[in-house]
Amino acid sequence: MTEPIRLAKRLVELKQCSRREAELYIAGGWVSVDGVVVEEPQFMVSEQMVELHPDAKLTPLPPVSILFHQPPDVEMTADSIRQMICADTRSPEDHSGIRPLKQHLLHLTHCLPLQAGASGLAVLTQDFRVSRKLADDANTIEQEYVVEVSGELSAEGLQSLNHGLSFNSKPLAPAKVSWQNETRLRFALKGVQPGQIMHMCRSVGLEVKLMKRLRIGRVSMAKLAQGQWRYMAGYERF
Repeated sequence: MTEPIRLAKRLVELKQCSRREAELYIAGGWVSVDGVVVEEPQFMVSEQMVELHPDAKLTPLPPVSILFHQPPDVEMTADSIRQMICADTRSPEDHSGIRPLKQHLLHLTHCLPLQAGASGLAVLTQDFRVSRKLADDANTIEQEYVVEVSGELSAEGLQSLNHGLSFNSKPLAPAKVSWQNETRLRFALKGVQPGQIMHMCRSVGLEVKLMKRLRIGRVSMAKLAQGQWRYMAGYERF
């Protein structure tokens, strides 16, 4: 029996490439062991069949951004992300063409987190350009929510939701608030702060039952079902 060695070393022997090249191939998901893709260069192999995909590319993995329809009352920790973002929960509406890899779940930044109890669009990214934009432009990027409420709202109350309320002792910027149906309000507003929408509703005599974020800037959750995710396409911009 052959003494087990690291997968990267076996690939070096098979393809006469450098160790760095072998590690790039493996991290890129281009190497299989007995027909199963292995992404860990340190994976130990002995007599298994090691194959390099014919379309393998020697380029570092580009950073990805993930759009996730976060269910209500889910705490977005690193562990919960890894558990919920997997092959089984990938949306059939994902047309990005990106091959899912374990590396895509590393070093994710959770941008503009939803407040406790809310559901809807969550953004997780490896791309510093995306995380920096959503952090630096948080006060100018419009977010859209649908909010289910109970209580009676007067015409003056709806006007106050659009402009005239304060939060944390500071006047709120104008918003766009309208009825979506008899129990749901649509909010489109910028610079959303944790607890702000709930406070706005309370200020006009409404109680929030459910809250869902539908859109951040120009990126919409669209057909993404609850608990599903997709890669953000290269052409999409916040």
